Amino acid sequence: MNKLMFSLIASLFSLSVFAQTHLYENPNFEKIAKDHKIIAIIPFESSVTLRPKQMKNISTEQLDKMEKSEGESVQMGFYSWFLKREKRGQLTVKVQDPNKTNALLKRNGITYENMKDYTPEEIAKLLEVDALVSGTFETNKPMSEGASIVLGALIGFWGSTNKAVMNMYIHNAADGEVLINYNKALNGTIGSSTEDLINILLRKASRRIAYTE
Repeated sequence: MNKLMFSLIASLFSLSVFAQTHLYENPNFEKIAKDHKIIAIIPFESSVTLRPKQMKNISTEQLDKMEKSEGESVQMGFYSWFLKREKRGQLTVKVQDPNKTNALLKRNGITYENMKDYTPEEIAKLLEVDALVSGTFETNKPMSEGASIVLGALIGFWGSTNKAVMNMYIHNAADGEVLINYNKALNGTIGSSTEDLINILLRKASRRIAYTE
């Protein structure tokens, strides 16, 4: 019985691939990255698709706030992933603290809502970094703890994502050239977190990112 319960719990906390992975790597990535010293991660553009019945109990403003929270959660998840590699001596660049990144964006009038109006090279140069990590995140339930709790209180449902699609880019600051584009769709269950998602997302892609050893 204990083994059965353990297997059940393990399955509830799993994330599994349900769609094909798409990975593009710039053939000159390693050559370009050789001169990079610091990179930055900006909040991902997030989309939370709820069911019509769920949407009846949530306002547009609340949904917007939830999606912003998701985007910032993904940003912090990537930062945590890079920091772990840095501590292991497996990272060849420094990663700008997201608190500094977001403060600089705000100071220059760039918000979560209008960020798409700026090119990657414009944002990277403003942040004074050599490359920019950005992307989109789509889910049918929020993964960040704060957004999940808010949604649970509003419409009575708890837990993390069932489905998620991550589309990550790394752009060169000098010319905006795409260095990496990695798209992966995942199927998650209760217990899935943003950090879980990113760890799975980058498990294989990390070998193709020139900043990691």
